[in-house]
Amino acid sequence: MARLPLARFLTIAVITLALAACDALPRGAPVEREVVEAAAGEVADFSVYSVTRGFLPVLADWPRTGERHLSWIPASGGAHTQVIATGDELRLTVWDSDTDSLLTNSSASTVIDALNVSPDGTIFIPYVGDVRVAGMTAQLARIELQERIDVVAPQAQVQLEMVEGRTNSVDLVSGVGSPGRLPMPDRNYTVLNAIADAGGVNTGFANPQIRLIRSGSVYGTSIDRLFAEPGLDTLLRGGDRVIVEDDRRYFLSLGAAGEQAQHIFPQDRITALDAMAIIGGVESRRGDPGGVLILREYPTSAVRADHRGPDQSRVVFALDMTNADGLFSARNFRINPGDLVLVTESPVTGIQTIFGLVGSAFGLVNAANNATN
Repeated sequence: MARLPLARFLTIAVITLALAACDALPRGAPVEREVVEAAAGEVADFSVYSVTRGFLPVLADWPRTGERHLSWIPASGGAHTQVIATGDELRLTVWDSDTDSLLTNSSASTVIDALNVSPDGTIFIPYVGDVRVAGMTAQLARIELQERIDVVAPQAQVQLEMVEGRTNSVDLVSGVGSPGRLPMPDRNYTVLNAIADAGGVNTGFANPQIRLIRSGSVYGTSIDRLFAEPGLDTLLRGGDRVIVEDDRRYFLSLGAAGEQAQHIFPQDRITALDAMAIIGGVESRRGDPGGVLILREYPTSAVRADHRGPDQSRVVFALDMTNADGLFSARNFRINPGDLVLVTESPVTGIQTIFGLVGSAFGLVNAANNATN
């Protein structure tokens, strides 16, 4: 008869301690109900929106946040030839069988190096004078020089070689295998051509981004987008600078998520469903799949009262991953750079912990009973 009071005593004692400790159990995330109730308060400085199929069209009119919007230049056709431009360097070779030739000085040929194209587009040839060559292809410039030289050396033949200067070259600044200056072989030279000639994109980049600097303006896109849309592989111009860099956009995950960290965007567009996969989903023991919150801050200029913007600049989007509408909506809800994905804690976590403690208590009681047998 002594075993029964001992069992009851241990059971009641453990349950009492568990219930007393219920409110003191450590928590790593809020419960969704707490956030929603806080938003309904009189002094709440944020709004809560449920992400559903009906809400997505409304959200589509709201401005994007967290990133610099860079435009890009669509591709267009160019000639498969190069033209001479200011700053280019030419090499002229002249052959003449006339032993009294002014240009060859009794030799079979002569070479005139370092003929720099001046700002007015001309080069200087001894005994001939200034000859305008800018804007011509090398072949047309050779014909022009041949005609001008015929006046002083009728039997001479000329050959023209071109060394591209800055206005006929582009700079691959960083993010490629061999950065540096690249001559443009023709006027049909594109961004992807230049990256390939420079050794390709460095390995290890997450969603490599391309920045094109031209005439003081910066244009940007991702290399994946250029691969997917060849019509965006824009033509380069002399003097362009191309930079390949890592995608600097990120979002955060906190609370009862599989991983609490800062996550770099691995692709151009990230949805809430993508984000859940990236962060490792909901922590199975305490996370609430019905209470996934996306925290975002809009500029005050975006706040509107006509549903074309949020009611307040600080916004919480609530997603329910336990039903079909919530899952489909999450697949179409776009994550913005700087967003915080907060996985709330299940409201029954504390109860589940108590039941675990009670189960352990019964185990202790059984052990005690067995020990007295």
